[in-house]
Amino acid sequence: MTNNVTNSLLILAVGGLMFVGSASAQTATSGAGPGTVDPGHPRVNQVNRREGRQQQRTTNGIKNGSLNSKEAANLERREASVQRQEQFDMAKHNGHLTKAEQAQLNRRENRISRDIYRDKHNNK
Repeated sequence: MTNNVTNSLLILAVGGLMFVGSASAQTATSGAGPGTVDPGHPRVNQVNRREGRQQQRTTNGIKNGSLNSKEAANLERREASVQRQEQFDMAKHNGHLTKAEQAQLNRRENRISRDIYRDKHNNK
């Protein structure tokens, strides 16, 4: 009797895991959901690479002393705002960005990039 119960529970557990696995596989292959990065989407990837590089520039500026904490905090706040806008835009288009949205995000990143340069070089 105990063997039958154990076997039944094992079959039920394996069946549940197969169900959960197939459900997650379907969502993974059906495209990115709202606010989810689609690794195959070039506009999203381009914006994310820029954000990462600018984050690294800010971090390097803090480490080498060319940015003070107030400047770094301002840059971080602005980068966070760009990231929130990106997430909002992606949520509207099932994880993708339109060309116009990418252009707007890039304009904002350009402004931040110029300010990183100015902040890092005006302190000397």
